[in-house]
Amino acid sequence: MKTITTDQAKELIRETNGRIFSSTFIKKDNTIRTLTARLGKKYKSKTGKAAPYKAQNYNLLPVYDMQNKAFRMLNFNTLLTITINKNNYKII
Repeated sequence: MKTITTDQAKELIRETNGRIFSSTFIKKDNTIRTLTARLGKKYKSKTGKAAPYKAQNYNLLPVYDMQNKAFRMLNFNTLLTITINKNNYKII
């Protein structure tokens, strides 16, 4: 498993160009979750309003959760691992 920084992880995820990847992170309630997601879909809010904040300012990335079929925010501050094209990366 290769070790990378959060900035390198952001770049690798952006380079997926909509391909599916998985990530492991710590949720707000301190449980570990594995998320299978992708980029490329357009975010649509349920109310039709724009988000009240910019996700990039909080080290977040909106991704589409393939299991729950909904958008989620991937927090790079709590990211532990990512898997892209069968390559595993540990985040430091």
